[in-house]
Amino acid sequence: MDRQRLMKLTLVAMVAAICAVGAVIKIPTPFITTAALDAAPAFLSVVFLSPVLAGVAGAIGHFITALTSGFLLGPLHIIIAVEMFIVVWIFGVMHKKGMHFWKWPVALILNGVVAPLPFYFIISPAFYWASLTSLPLATLINLVIVAVVMPILSKVFVRKAGRLH
Repeated sequence: MDRQRLMKLTLVAMVAAICAVGAVIKIPTPFITTAALDAAPAFLSVVFLSPVLAGVAGAIGHFITALTSGFLLGPLHIIIAVEMFIVVWIFGVMHKKGMHFWKWPVALILNGVVAPLPFYFIISPAFYWASLTSLPLATLINLVIVAVVMPILSKVFVRKAGRLH
């Protein structure tokens, strides 16, 4: 394995580990017990990872959150992890394309409203509507953290890249 691939793999593992820390910081909500700060590190990682690798970190982060919550939805967490991958990937693509305003509402709507939609049909309409009381709030909290930290992290990576050339 070449040095650059090893570096990327290490960064994904580090982001997933930070997602694990966020996974144990639960957001108190009345219905959904897996709401946590696990998504913020994955969203933030689009600054220094490709959208695909940031999405992988987000999926791993969700699995860790599910594990720390007792896997209440069982194998359905695979669906949620795939959705987390897609949401972080889209956020990353929008970030890389300079869509700095639109990436925020898109991530909020996709993760907070669209992602639980399959559970309307799989579990029940009541479960979906109940999740809308928690998931948008949890997503908003994660995104606010990212919005505060991202400009600082971006400046650090611009300075580091400048020193390498």
